[in-house]
Amino acid sequence: MTATGHAIIGTVIAAKVGNPALAIPLAIGSHFLADAFPHWDTGYHRAHKSKIKFFIQTFIDVVVSFTLSFLIITLLFPKTDIWYTFLIVIAAQLPDWLTAPYLFFDMKFFPFNYIYKFQKLFDHKLGMPWGVINQVAILTAVVILGQMF
Repeated sequence: MTATGHAIIGTVIAAKVGNPALAIPLAIGSHFLADAFPHWDTGYHRAHKSKIKFFIQTFIDVVVSFTLSFLIITLLFPKTDIWYTFLIVIAAQLPDWLTAPYLFFDMKFFPFNYIYKFQKLFDHKLGMPWGVINQVAILTAVVILGQMF
């Protein structure tokens, strides 16, 4: 799933779970659950992209993730603390942040190689357009359910 997808899920977790001792593990666990759904992300067909293109696409995704997270929390869940939300969003994205040295800086040694291999066990990629459609449907459902309950 994209960083944006993980951030949206983290935002809803922050809005619904006020205890960080529960919200942080939920957010980290949500990362692996979300990646298990077939999805598109910036790493799709990474071998066919230059490192610069992959980095730029990923950077844009991260910027969009924080922007959308901010908009969702301020518009839909305004009583939730923004800094708490930021913490839970980072937790929801954490497995991807921990693989960044492996992917972008060729740090293919312990612990980064193990983190990367572990995360790949859960990752089910799907090309466009269905990989994006799946994500949008899942994220829309998460936000709607977050508002309902």
